[in-house]
Amino acid sequence: MISLHRSCFLNNTGISGSSSPLSYKLKKLPPASVKVTALGPNKDRNSSVLIENSSPLKETKEDDTSSVADAGPNSTVAGEDTEVSYDDAATTDDQLVTPWSLSVASGYTLLRDPHHNKGLAFNEKERDAYYLRGLLPPTVISQDLQVKKMMHSIRKYQVPLQKYMAMMDLQELNERLFYKLLINNVEELLPVVYTPTVGQACQKYGSIFRRPQGLFISLKEKGQIREVLRNWPQRNIQVIVVTDGERILGLGDLGCQGMGIPIGKLSLYTALGGVRPSACLPVTIDVGTNNEKLLNDEFYIGLRQKRATGQEYAELMHEFMTAVKQTYGEKVLIQFEDFANHNAFDLLAKYSTTHLVFNDDIQGTASVVLAGLVAALKVVGGTLADHRFLFLGAGEAGTGIAELIALEISKQTNMPLKEARKKISLVDSKGLIVKSRIESLQHFKKPWAHNHEPIKNLVDAVNGIKPTVLIGTSGVGRTFTKEVVEAMAALNEKPIIFSLSNPTSQSECTAEEAYTWSQGRAIFASGSPFDPVEYKGRVFVPGQANNAYIFPGLGLGLIMSGAIRVHDDMLLAASEALAAQVTQENFDKGLIYPPFRNIRKISAHIAADVAAKAYELGLATRQPRPHNLVKYAENCMYNPAYQSYR
Repeated sequence: MISLHRSCFLNNTGISGSSSPLSYKLKKLPPASVKVTALGPNKDRNSSVLIENSSPLKETKEDDTSSVADAGPNSTVAGEDTEVSYDDAATTDDQLVTPWSLSVASGYTLLRDPHHNKGLAFNEKERDAYYLRGLLPPTVISQDLQVKKMMHSIRKYQVPLQKYMAMMDLQELNERLFYKLLINNVEELLPVVYTPTVGQACQKYGSIFRRPQGLFISLKEKGQIREVLRNWPQRNIQVIVVTDGERILGLGDLGCQGMGIPIGKLSLYTALGGVRPSACLPVTIDVGTNNEKLLNDEFYIGLRQKRATGQEYAELMHEFMTAVKQTYGEKVLIQFEDFANHNAFDLLAKYSTTHLVFNDDIQGTASVVLAGLVAALKVVGGTLADHRFLFLGAGEAGTGIAELIALEISKQTNMPLKEARKKISLVDSKGLIVKSRIESLQHFKKPWAHNHEPIKNLVDAVNGIKPTVLIGTSGVGRTFTKEVVEAMAALNEKPIIFSLSNPTSQSECTAEEAYTWSQGRAIFASGSPFDPVEYKGRVFVPGQANNAYIFPGLGLGLIMSGAIRVHDDMLLAASEALAAQVTQENFDKGLIYPPFRNIRKISAHIAADVAAKAYELGLATRQPRPHNLVKYAENCMYNPAYQSYR
């Protein structure tokens, strides 16, 4: 028997890929179809593959000319059936046989295999070898010309959602071209594949849904989640992004239609952080929705019931977390995404000591905002401890950012964390969070209840607290009114104003409003992108505090070090690495974040610093430690350039 292994893997020398258009690395492509039979019940996945061909097969590594696994005693001569097992477990005669069918990636099938399709970029030799003659027009073009052609087509669309759908269609047709296009045009296409357009896509996901791109795990699968995970075709999963759809961006409960978020996030893990696509798994946990509009929508694709809560919800999530660890091991990164506050904090607290988990809404947002603040200090002067911070919004993002700022202040000054927190005040829907409200506060808000008289509205809080930094995470648009911004400008020569809520419609204020109402003195950043603003002859380029600066590099750093836990010091390291990438040229343009066009370089530096911290904390398992972590990170990154097939 020949044991087959997956075609792409991360090892100590980086990421390797298949050099032939097969699901598994085969030295020679058989000219006939492959028949696959799965032996035994699905839960065992004990399988054998019958390959009808005219020559025996060998498996080889791309960087190794020697055979990894040669045919054993059961191999047959050319022209006979060769049995190949791709599961180590043995099969028995009394097991039931389930028929599977699989075609060799050649001919018509190859052109519909997104992992190996190259379209018109197949050269003459490949067209002969893989039975493509007549299936393609005669011209052969380069991948770069394909990118140019696709951008020309996408720019013709006027509606952002149409651009999004065109990009998703491309991803399902030609994976490498999709990522090449996104990497080469990241500043233009990032708002298309992620916020703000992904929010519109989630709202209409039931209508635009064509084919599944991830796993949907609902209450119907309770007790069977490990089997569901094994239905996914890839086995070497390194990053999972999971949502339950209850708090999608600032749009509320979108239920099962929140799947657009994990898909979008993982596209960025690959494009910006270089994590190979086959190592990424998007997951939606469907426990119902409380959105009546969706429940009554005939095109809704999720469970038509109210959300499960309490023990039923907790049991399903625990089964999922346990199954993931059993299936993919301890080093798989699980990113929680867009869970409602009451679940987000509980899940992070519960599993951070047993799993490699990360909440982008709490920790990723905090890290990218802290990086912006550290960079802004080079413009306004002073240290973090010299400033006063006021937040509008005390949910996942607000309290997460506040805690990371307090941790950094404590680290820089040796100040007790409790004292550092006193420099930060939060306003929620009921007003300023103060001691007199302590009994009615949710647990994650209680550390921010300070001794201060109650204040109901934001402008009074600004005048009372006198902050140097105003940060909006409320999810409510236009709450930084002219009166609020003018109050900040009256208190500070260079007020720092971060309007972070997504999508654009939910932003606390626009870039134009921040610059105009502050007479061009504000240092401004937002969660969603805004166009440059001209004010009194000067052009201001607003920064975007986009989590995409942080999580791809953070994830790559965790993967390449083999980290088993996420530590707060890793988040601080990621923030400092990002802030260090802002140049004087960027500051001269009013930027406190580096341009996204350099994002892969930025991600490599973030990954290196995160990995270094993992080794320092004793949380890294990949040994020995690479000498040059930045170079190692760059070498590990997925390259979407087409491969030449044998």
